[in-house]
Amino acid sequence: MKFTLTRKQQEVFDFLSQNQDSFRHPPTLEELCVSIGVKSRGSLHAHIKALIEAKLIEAPERKQRGIRLTEYAKQLISGSDGGSDNLGSLPFVGYIAAGRPIEAVETISYMAIPDQLKTQKPCYVLKIKGDSMIEQGIFDGDWVIIEQRSYARNGEIVVALVNKSEATLKFIEQYPHETLLIPANAKMEAMRYSPHQVEIQGVLVGQMRSYSNH
Repeated sequence: MKFTLTRKQQEVFDFLSQNQDSFRHPPTLEELCVSIGVKSRGSLHAHIKALIEAKLIEAPERKQRGIRLTEYAKQLISGSDGGSDNLGSLPFVGYIAAGRPIEAVETISYMAIPDQLKTQKPCYVLKIKGDSMIEQGIFDGDWVIIEQRSYARNGEIVVALVNKSEATLKFIEQYPHETLLIPANAKMEAMRYSPHQVEIQGVLVGQMRSYSNH
């Protein structure tokens, strides 16, 4: 996947976006530490580095002083109603098959997601293609919110990457000799794989639907 902001990274970005006009000059790392109450400069530097990798903060240059938002970040801010909603949003990283596995495709964009539909852990958004989960109320064209993690309990709905190339959304059952990816459609059968063929990339925690698209 691309990237997802942690809570602390989002807090840093929110502070910069909400106070960018309050500084006479872009704040230094030390000034930012004081402003947001972070005692460890090293810890904040790690968050800044992650935001640079996310293309939200400019990479520092030798003559540049202070921490600056990128033009991409400013576009995210100006595109939201309140100025910071986009950083409360989640990355939309492509489509997921609710049917036979399809090739996993990633994009870079953001979607505003209500807090009630996500967890405090890193999450991302996928759009459903297919009808294998319809008996669970997950339909073609729906968006699903996925908590990013590499493990799941049996019976959870997961994003499974099969053979490192194809992604699908299914119930999972894991056994020492076999992993089952189970649809919620009586017309379809479970897919059976060796455990090493299946990598869990997240667990379903929320869902959205646009009736104008159905």
